[in-house]
Amino acid sequence: GPGQLPGGQAVSRVKHHMVAHRAGGFSLVEMLIALTISATLLTATLGALDASFRSYKETTESASTHVVSRLVMHRVMTMIRTGDEFGPYPANPITQPQIVTNEIEFVSARDVDALTHQITRIERRNAPDGATAPFELWYVIENYVNNSLTDRQERVLIRDLQEASFTLEYEVGPRLRLATVDLTIRPNDLQDAAVYSDLQTPTIRLVSSVAPRRVD
Repeated sequence: GPGQLPGGQAVSRVKHHMVAHRAGGFSLVEMLIALTISATLLTATLGALDASFRSYKETTESASTHVVSRLVMHRVMTMIRTGDEFGPYPANPITQPQIVTNEIEFVSARDVDALTHQITRIERRNAPDGATAPFELWYVIENYVNNSLTDRQERVLIRDLQEASFTLEYEVGPRLRLATVDLTIRPNDLQDAAVYSDLQTPTIRLVSSVAPRRVD
């Protein structure tokens, strides 16, 4: 009949249902508020994730560099312990038996019958341009036959070195009584993969002393 749709449903009732249906949706203001809340939560989550990445990177670099540095320190201590005829010497070992230097050298092998000997030197060198730390620790081996240099090899032990010093205490002779190695290293294992170039990582300092064995 008039005012009715097929099926006997009143037109006014259908209009009321459509208006009620539209009133149940989200308005523009509600959508903006929801987007603002979502953006705030996402920003907070990314901030926490960023802090987590930074902490992980610092921990990983520090652990890796610490292990490598300890291995190098152990090797240096072993070479000094088994070495002989150390240098450099203090100007006057009687009045001033101690010297602080950035290198140490010693005879690491000798064959009296063949007139050959080997000199090992561990030294601090300036790092090349573009390095993240000012110094590097180098290992140099020189072989001599009848006091003539026949072969020389060198390679880097530690990069990203902040500082390296050798404190040598001598007895009268001069014979080395005690050697103290002091290394300060900046962790830098993952800098090539770093997302943030301003990441500041703590330095690692290793100090160890050793007395050379006495050969009678």
